[in-house]
Amino acid sequence: MKQNKASKSCIEGKILDNIATSIVVVNDVFLIQELNAAAEILFSTSIKKVQSTCFFDLVSLSSIVIEQIQKSLELDRPYTSRETILSVVGKQTHTVDISVTPLVADSQNRYLIIELTEVDRHIRIAREEALLRQQTTTSNIIRGLAHEIKNPLGGLRGAAQLLERELPSDELKEYTRIIIGEADRLQSLINRMTGPVSRPNLAMVNIHEILQYVRQLLMAEDSGHVEFKTDYDPSIPLIYVDRDWMVQAILNIAGNALQAVNDEGSISFVTRIMRNFTIGSEIYRLVLRIQVIDDGPGISQEMLGTVFYPMITGKEGGTGLGLSIAQTLISQQKGLIECTSEPGRTVFTVLIPIRNGDDE
Repeated sequence: MKQNKASKSCIEGKILDNIATSIVVVNDVFLIQELNAAAEILFSTSIKKVQSTCFFDLVSLSSIVIEQIQKSLELDRPYTSRETILSVVGKQTHTVDISVTPLVADSQNRYLIIELTEVDRHIRIAREEALLRQQTTTSNIIRGLAHEIKNPLGGLRGAAQLLERELPSDELKEYTRIIIGEADRLQSLINRMTGPVSRPNLAMVNIHEILQYVRQLLMAEDSGHVEFKTDYDPSIPLIYVDRDWMVQAILNIAGNALQAVNDEGSISFVTRIMRNFTIGSEIYRLVLRIQVIDDGPGISQEMLGTVFYPMITGKEGGTGLGLSIAQTLISQQKGLIECTSEPGRTVFTVLIPIRNGDDE
């Protein structure tokens, strides 16, 4: 009989450890009794280290969620909270769905089963898919608009050139030169809006050489008051990208950061490898993550959703094309740029698959 009980306990333990959802069991004073393997990964600890630790000492939750979890035990009723921010003390912050179920073992022992399902990945995938749809829609609109503008613009320029030949004085020709100059300026603006028309010139390059090159360009432009920091992963292999396009994209992002810090503060370049990572709906074995981080005033929430739209800018005199062009250059290499911002910390994240020439 004892052997059967031991066998059953072993099977239950294996089942719990193979469940993807993080499961925490606490007693009636919220001391941790059990963690499954997924919970140990989520909290970056082991059950041996946190057993008999108060659950609320291990994690940080909003006061409302804590109150509802406590009521769940008192009133013996389940509780669920969706997309809740959970911070592991001294470690990472996660977005999770929380399900709490009271369990009465006997008259002396009452427990809570707390299930934590990470939804960061699902939220990120949905956000990335929306960004990709936004990029595709914007590109189609711009290209259609550019096509409609280019034809009359070319006709306008040509007519001005013909008129210039017929005018008798240089004073009158000055007006046609203004028309031609403005037509050329608009043509250049349209070309920048539509992005590159050629295919990327792919080659194996060192991403850190590119970042150092961009960093040197910014340091030459800076007055010497901005601190440029680097945090590189030396294990990152050569990547198969268009070097010039990558330089332009990173320079556009980092140039914005330099303007944001306004001759004081810091800009950081961080690289990491992400494994089995999703960009949009595609899963890649290896993805390069480049982050450009500044400690400027941040981007307002109103602007944050439109930072990659062309012609939209929060800077006086800006064209609003830099980030739009950067997104186009990266997306044409199967990558994506994301942005998060709060006062004192703005992060532009470039995600691009690590491929080789055989992947084409």
